[in-house]
Amino acid sequence: MRPLLDISTIEAAAKRVREAAAPTPFEKHARLSELYDASISVKREDLQAVRSFKIRGAFNKISLLNHTQRNNGVVCSSAGNHAQGVAYACSHHNIHGTIFMPTPTPRQKVSQVAMFGGENITIKLVGDTYDDCYEAAKSFVAETGKTFIHPFDDTDVIAGQATMALEILEQATSPIDYIIVPIGGGGLISGVISVFKARSPHTKIIGVEPVGAPSMYKSLKQGKRITLDEIDVFVDGAAVKTIGAIGFDYCSEHMDDILLVDEGEICQSILTMYTKDAIVVEPAGAMSVSALPQLTNEIKGKNVVCLVCGGNNDITRMAEIKERALLFSDLKHYFIVRFPQRAGALKEFVQDILGPTDDITFFEYSKKSARAQGPAVVGIQLKSTSDFKPLLNRMKEKGFFGDYLNDKPDLFQFLI
Repeated sequence: MRPLLDISTIEAAAKRVREAAAPTPFEKHARLSELYDASISVKREDLQAVRSFKIRGAFNKISLLNHTQRNNGVVCSSAGNHAQGVAYACSHHNIHGTIFMPTPTPRQKVSQVAMFGGENITIKLVGDTYDDCYEAAKSFVAETGKTFIHPFDDTDVIAGQATMALEILEQATSPIDYIIVPIGGGGLISGVISVFKARSPHTKIIGVEPVGAPSMYKSLKQGKRITLDEIDVFVDGAAVKTIGAIGFDYCSEHMDDILLVDEGEICQSILTMYTKDAIVVEPAGAMSVSALPQLTNEIKGKNVVCLVCGGNNDITRMAEIKERALLFSDLKHYFIVRFPQRAGALKEFVQDILGPTDDITFFEYSKKSARAQGPAVVGIQLKSTSDFKPLLNRMKEKGFFGDYLNDKPDLFQFLI
């Protein structure tokens, strides 16, 4: 059994981290509390200077480097948030950092890294996933002898992340029954486990992963760390193919449960938190709130904490976020529609096939002159899920139906 981090180590980290990370609000969430008939509080790490908890671990690790290590410089790999923490720490300590990030990293995160690091950092965009840029970073470390600042599988980094858990227990006014923790590589939940098992052992610790990147979930099922062949990188802050060794050991021994949340449900949470709570969260930051529907009966009357771990959301992603949310809620549907190649066919479709509140949001048509019918890909947004079957029936009765694309992922991936 791997020993948990000692509380004294985490308390020492807290003193160092205060230079960069101010205590963030810990507040009861009225809407969620009423919705789930529980006392639900949120820890607002989206309000850190770098808009995520990652500054805690990066700053603690870099603060502990010796003179030689600082002069030689540091290297990190990151999907974005850890990179911002490293960049901030490099600027603060006036050391140089080389930061590897996946090529698809949202531009907002890349620009924030550049802003926090300034002349103290060099950014390298490499590969398609976090794991790709991790391998590139490790090769660079082997060539240069620089110090690698791991985003999650390092006890100094984990001790820094754990300072957030210390804050929660200092801020809480009642015993905490559940704490819901997002899992990427496993560093954050390792820190939470270390603190709560020592200071609040009755609290149930629930981990959350996205359906498209369930590396911890599948590793626990198989009883060993595994590497996923493919992942959905949409939840960029939590999309890793291989979780850390420390996180795996800690979760195997001490985590009470792990839940998977659909990326579409995460998108719904992002939109709801923005429109109803004026909270801007990134996909990983919404994971804990997105897991609440799976715990509806279990958490009634309980004190629950959700970690809102980050708010680095690129505004250019909002169209995709809205699309995924609508698809998850069964309000957006894509069809191949076979239009008769005659005048008035489209008018007939709009007047006789669409319901009064149905809305065409996507239309791509290619006329084939030698055919009686021409196929079109049509996206239709509904006001209610109950409108779907009547729409489908009318399309079939009138001869317009060609195929339904939502349940065909190989084709559907080209639409969103």
